[in-house]
Amino acid sequence: MNASGESAALDLGALGAITDAVESGDGLPEVVRAAARALDASLVLIDRSSSVLAVAARSPADERALMADAPGVATHELRVGDAVVGRLRMRGRAGEPPAALLRLVTTLIASEVERVRAPERASEAAQEAFLRAVLHRHVTDRGDIVARAAELGVRLEEGAAVIVVRAHPLAPADEDWRVRVLVAAERAARAAAPGSIAAIDAPQTATAGQILVLAPAAGDAAARRTAEAVARELRAALHGFTFAVGYSRVALDPVDLYRAGNEALLAANVAEAAPGGEGGEPERPAVLAFEATGAYRLLLPAMSEDPGELERFYSETVAPLVAYDEQYETDLVQTLETFLECDGNVANTAQRLFTHRHTIRYRLERVRDLSGLDVGSTDGREKLGLGLKAMRVLGIAAPRGPATERGAGGGRVPRGGRER
Repeated sequence: MNASGESAALDLGALGAITDAVESGDGLPEVVRAAARALDASLVLIDRSSSVLAVAARSPADERALMADAPGVATHELRVGDAVVGRLRMRGRAGEPPAALLRLVTTLIASEVERVRAPERASEAAQEAFLRAVLHRHVTDRGDIVARAAELGVRLEEGAAVIVVRAHPLAPADEDWRVRVLVAAERAARAAAPGSIAAIDAPQTATAGQILVLAPAAGDAAARRTAEAVARELRAALHGFTFAVGYSRVALDPVDLYRAGNEALLAANVAEAAPGGEGGEPERPAVLAFEATGAYRLLLPAMSEDPGELERFYSETVAPLVAYDEQYETDLVQTLETFLECDGNVANTAQRLFTHRHTIRYRLERVRDLSGLDVGSTDGREKLGLGLKAMRVLGIAAPRGPATERGAGGGRVPRGGRER
């Protein structure tokens, strides 16, 4: 047998070891070890949430190099159909393996990952369907809610709270970053309140993600502890993101979970308006209880029952400012918010925003021109203040970006959430 024939036989034998591990149900670690022998490479298998499922490395140093994407490490997506089920990080010991062999091995591993994790994904799908059905009021019968919750291991006898997590990556992230946020939030919620479930809700935009958490809670103190545990875990486990966490009052009646969902959503919207950290770093996740949202609570019925009226009020007040900021990268909305927080004092507003008083006055003139409302009048301030609250309740984030405008020092104003 010539060299090429021996190589082909060796490859077939190595592939046979992989299929033997799959057929015998030896688990992903043994499958990956067989794949490492077939490819003559060190491997790390990672799922969609970036959890390590199996490692086949020559040494701890080799494993660290694979996890750190050191030179020579290649990452291959594992797909079943159109779905990405994981990633295989590989560093060859004698160069790149043949493309055909690599394709066969990654296909085998992807199929095994899909088989092993299918029950877990079915559970995730059931949780998502239940949370959306309850929180979007598709299921309203008390008996149905309790029965479906029990099937998922959620006990509602003593009450439950809803937590909404809003996440934004600070830089472009891989397509599965929302899954990582979900896993971290659910892990923390279950540790603090056993029986908690979580699901990814429809994101607001392509760059935002929203997680829904239902946590059994015997009282508001328990709900607060769970929300704070979620925030701590997000900060520790995920870097390069900003988070806002809002949580509801405890719903003692399962039928009231719909109301609790709206409360948590409103709290998350208001929390998201909190300023970021200094030096480009996000501060610890903002955690806000519905009961701490102040006057925003008065707008909850409008958000729940007639959001169209709330949207019309927003459109008639601060929407032109948001549009102007987005188009010209100015800072009218933040200036208006700060001005109102400073009780209409221009000097204090300028000090808070690290800019000149003339710039503040110019911006407030633009606010008047665009909205038709004068911040110098009580009526104008009240309407603009309510317009800002409507914006938060609706979950509309104020634009943020570098500002170029007259009166801003004649040039581009660097921005880290605030002008300097």
